[in-house]
Amino acid sequence: MHKVDIAIVGGGMAGLTMAAALSGSGLNVALISREPLEQPVGEAPMLRVSAINEANREALTALGVWQYLPEARISPYTHMHVWDKDSFGHIHFDHEQMQRAQLGHIIENQVLVNALAKRVMQQENVTLLQSSIEKVLWGEHETMVMLQNDDVVACKLVVGADGANSYVRKQVGFPMTFRDYGHTAIVATIETSQSHERTARQAFTPTGPLALLPLKEPNLCSIVWSQDTPEAERLMQLDDAEFAHALTAASNSELGTITVKSERKSFPLTMRYARQWAGEGVVIIGDAAHTIHPLAGQGANLGMQDALALAELVRQLEQQNKPIARLRYLRPFERARKAEAMKMVSAMDGFKLLFEGNNPLKKMVRGVGLVTTDNIPVLKQKLISQAMGF
Repeated sequence: MHKVDIAIVGGGMAGLTMAAALSGSGLNVALISREPLEQPVGEAPMLRVSAINEANREALTALGVWQYLPEARISPYTHMHVWDKDSFGHIHFDHEQMQRAQLGHIIENQVLVNALAKRVMQQENVTLLQSSIEKVLWGEHETMVMLQNDDVVACKLVVGADGANSYVRKQVGFPMTFRDYGHTAIVATIETSQSHERTARQAFTPTGPLALLPLKEPNLCSIVWSQDTPEAERLMQLDDAEFAHALTAASNSELGTITVKSERKSFPLTMRYARQWAGEGVVIIGDAAHTIHPLAGQGANLGMQDALALAELVRQLEQQNKPIARLRYLRPFERARKAEAMKMVSAMDGFKLLFEGNNPLKKMVRGVGLVTTDNIPVLKQKLISQAMGF
């Protein structure tokens, strides 16, 4: 029997960020993960990466996590270039406009998880449990989490940070809204004949957006190519040379000749949004609560902000000697983070609707909008500030 204040289910970015943020809080935490938290990373860049914004970088630095990230595996980007393919619309952002050293960092997901795990494993208030959940029994004052390895965790609050197919969310019965985006994302690592110059690029094509994310080496990028599912399936059938040729065309040869340097993987894109995030003794965060289109690269950032906000709330409740698991006290977190997630879901829906297809009127609106925004410094600064998490 492990008796703790909080049981965090899920050892990904959101769950580990919350555990790290509860260091020194006086609250005892059990972190439950089916897999080992740390996983080996090879020399070659991994396929799944995230663009970590500056707000979260500052938070990770304050939590003592950033120091565990190997310098060779993080890539700061200083510029962004977004354009509408086959039209005059484009917009540029750079770090000097924000008086910052960079706009954000591209980091392999597992590399960031490993750094978070190193920090969390040093905390005296965290017990790590590697097992799947067998059953959860909610009580009025205490919740029992039964694990498949026969361990039992007694806690006040269960935090579901266990991903898009969250066991916790399903067990507690929180209703979901979901919609197939009709897109499939292709991820791979590519080599380019021209240097990326620390610039994150995004091209909107009639069948979906293409993101070219700069890695540490000046000629390596990670791509996230989101396409209408039939087109994505066609692209996945091409050999590497044909795929690279299609990629070069889609990117307007911005980085010269492209060579595919890794395997390609694809996954369908679905919008998910939990209509309830909190109940008596339970709350969900991260992908358990929302998944969005990757075209703005904000999924990981949203989940980490959920974790930081919830950790801050339970810290305050503990200091005020209020019950951390009561729904009445969890409501402010739920309202605030649901609003943020819904804003991002709506923005992604709007971008997808506006930028898909070859409708001449929409192309004109897109072009005028991008060029106009590019020439209004105050508006540009507001947009990039939001992208950086401020």
